[in-house]
Amino acid sequence: MSSSYLLRRTGYGLLLMLGVVVLNFLLIRLAPGDPAVVIAGEMGGATEEMLESIREEYGLNKPVLTQLAIYVGNVLQGNLGESFFFNQPVSKLIADRIGPTILLVITAQLMSIALGVFLGVIAARKPNGAMSAFVSVFATIGYAVPVFWTGIMLIILFASSFPIFPVEGMQSVKLRDAAWYVQTIDILHHLVLPAFTLAIIYLAQYARLSRASMLEVLGSDYIRTARAKGASEKSVLFKHALRNAALPILTVAGLQFGNLISGALLVETVFNWPGMGRLAFDSILRRDYPTIMGVLFFASAMVVIANILTDISYRWADPRLRGRS
Repeated sequence: MSSSYLLRRTGYGLLLMLGVVVLNFLLIRLAPGDPAVVIAGEMGGATEEMLESIREEYGLNKPVLTQLAIYVGNVLQGNLGESFFFNQPVSKLIADRIGPTILLVITAQLMSIALGVFLGVIAARKPNGAMSAFVSVFATIGYAVPVFWTGIMLIILFASSFPIFPVEGMQSVKLRDAAWYVQTIDILHHLVLPAFTLAIIYLAQYARLSRASMLEVLGSDYIRTARAKGASEKSVLFKHALRNAALPILTVAGLQFGNLISGALLVETVFNWPGMGRLAFDSILRRDYPTIMGVLFFASAMVVIANILTDISYRWADPRLRGRS
C-alpha cells in the first residue's frame, strides 16, 4: 500500500471534517431555541437586559457568518470553545466522556461482528437446516426491534427479574478505590447489557450478510478443489471460504460504525452510561451549542477514521487492490 494513497485518503478526510464543522454549525444555529433564555433561566430570571448581556458575553449577538468564521478559526487551532452550561472547555468535557463511549462502541462492534459472522458461517454450512432458519428469523427480529426497547427489556429481565447485571452506570461507587483488576471486572460487568443492546441489531445484520456471502463463496470452484484435496470442513469454512466472504462484511462494518455511534446516544441514555451520547443528550436539552458541536465533531472524526481503517483493511484482505494507488 503506497504512502500517497494514505496521504490522499487523509486529505479527503480532513476536507470532509471541515465540511462537517461548517454544516453542523449552520444546522444548529438554524434550529429553534435561544441558549440565552436557557442560561438566564438557570440564573433564576430572564429580563431583556439580562438576555442581551448573555448574548453579548457568548458572542450570540454577532451575525451568523461572523460566528461561523470565528468558530472555524478556533477549531483549526484546536479550540472547541467553552460550554454555555457546564462552564468548562468543551475539549475537557469530551476528554472525560470519550473513553466510555469508545469502550462501548468498540465492544459492541467486536461483539456484533464476531457473533454475527460465527452464526452466519454455521448457518451457511447447512442452508436448509434449523440453524439457517434461526439466523434468518433472528436477523429479521433483531433488525426490526428499536434499540431503546431492547435495552429496557434487558433491564427488566436481567436487572429486575433476574438481578445478574447492574442497571445503570459504568462503575459501582463502593469499588472505585479498589484494586485495578477489581475495577476492571466491575466495568466489564456494567458493560455487558449496554454493549449487547447496541450490538444486537448489527449482530443480526452481520449474521445475515455473512450467511449470504458464505453461500456464494462455498459454491466456488476453489472450494470444491480444497474439499477434493481432503481439507477438513473446518479448514474449508474458516481458512478458505471466510477470508473471501469477509470482504463485504468489512465494508459494512466501516459503514455501520457511524450508526453505532448514533445508537450509542440512546443506549447511554437508557443505561445512564457516562459517555458522549449522554453528554450530547444533556447539551441538546440545554441548547449548549459549543458542547453539541464538539460532540458532533468528535463523532464525525471517529467515523472518518473508521472509514479510512476500513479501506486499509479491505486492501489487506483483497490482494487485487494492494497495488492500486
